Amino acid sequence: MGGEQRVSAWVASQRAKALHVGRYEAAVHNMLRRIRDQADQRSQFNLYQVRLKPSVVVREGWLVDPANFVGDVVLDEVCPPGVDVARYLNYHEDPGGLSLALGRNAIASVQRIAVPLPDTRDGGWVRDAVAALEGVSDTAAPATGKLALRMRPPSARAVLGRQLGASLADRLPVNLRNQFRSAAAFAEGEDPERWARRTSGLFDLIDDPTSVLAALDQQDPREV
Repeated sequence: MGGEQRVSAWVASQRAKALHVGRYEAAVHNMLRRIRDQADQRSQFNLYQVRLKPSVVVREGWLVDPANFVGDVVLDEVCPPGVDVARYLNYHEDPGGLSLALGRNAIASVQRIAVPLPDTRDGGWVRDAVAALEGVSDTAAPATGKLALRMRPPSARAVLGRQLGASLADRLPVNLRNQFRSAAAFAEGEDPERWARRTSGLFDLIDDPTSVLAALDQQDPREV
């Protein structure tokens, strides 16, 4: 497919791309969007806190979102010589917020935690949800007639799980509700307690960011 020269050119093009760094809201929005659009419900996500070098030069003003249709930004196109960081109006994650396009050399250190956090503060909701889910059948009713040829109806447990997830979504800002419903979707055969803890943890990312950021601050910075 072109040999080493083609591979080297591809590597150079990848290294020329800017890194995207957004606010906390943008990170959560992007995670929920990926879960909905890319079927990443069971993927492990991480939240990063990035510290920039004190010497970085930030481009004056801000740009209209410069990303192409796959989200790539060529660093040299937004950060001319002598500039390390460019601010741009984000159209995709936390629409209307400002994000940064920068190169790796602008980063001093990073901190990371896995999200959602393993400990959820809303233990009451988790406990009640698990009890409700374990109280109904996880076996789907047998389909009859034409339905049997097309699909298997969901179990009572799966239906209840989706209702519980939707009830949490209704407590969130309108622009995040549909994405949260997708992220909190209950799959057939899923363990009720694992689902409930994960769903409550996702909710806490939006409803209680203070505790999440505190956990992030406690991590040892890792130099880049």
